[in-house]
Amino acid sequence: MTTVFRLDRGTRDRYAQLVRFHHDLFADAWGDIAPVEFAAVAWRIATPPLAAPRAYVRWHRRVLSAEVTRNSWDGTLIARVQLVAPSPVNLGALPPVPSATPPTSPFGDDRTREEGEGAWRGWPNTFGQFVTPTDRDLARGPFLRASVLVEAPLPLTGLPEAPEGPVEGFEQDADRAVVVLARALDRLVAPIVAGLEASGPDVPLDRSP
Repeated sequence: MTTVFRLDRGTRDRYAQLVRFHHDLFADAWGDIAPVEFAAVAWRIATPPLAAPRAYVRWHRRVLSAEVTRNSWDGTLIARVQLVAPSPVNLGALPPVPSATPPTSPFGDDRTREEGEGAWRGWPNTFGQFVTPTDRDLARGPFLRASVLVEAPLPLTGLPEAPEGPVEGFEQDADRAVVVLARALDRLVAPIVAGLEASGPDVPLDRSP
């Protein structure tokens, strides 16, 4: 089975430091009867952008973002995961959109137009990772980048109780919450990612050397 979420144990100490540094983010979670808010904040600190450049939670190349939030309706836990998806249309069948950048331009390199330039492209791919097209890419032609949004409830089983405050050891409670959430999210999303991987080529723009 595809592994989508895992923990980078080499950053565990740094995660504990981040939890202590951002303890104010837990203000609404201290002493809560439910573990939801505490777990959601612990996850937020373990993932980009707060944990950048090397996050405690690492994920599959198809994951664009992974959030965990409290459901405002009943106070339960919700996962929101955005995934790179193959294009729902045949990009090759779409009419090209020529670039407006002249072949010789102070904003680009001197060159003649390449055959097929202006054709629609999907997700750019750098060293196997899906990335956002740069402005230079967009100057040369159009992109159609498909994604899917997974929204689902998460179980509360195994989550630690919310501490009464930033007491000694609360970093370990945050760590435990992240471990539980990573496992729950992996069980939820892994079959979806496996299906996306098996659904066909993404026809990316490959910028790797």
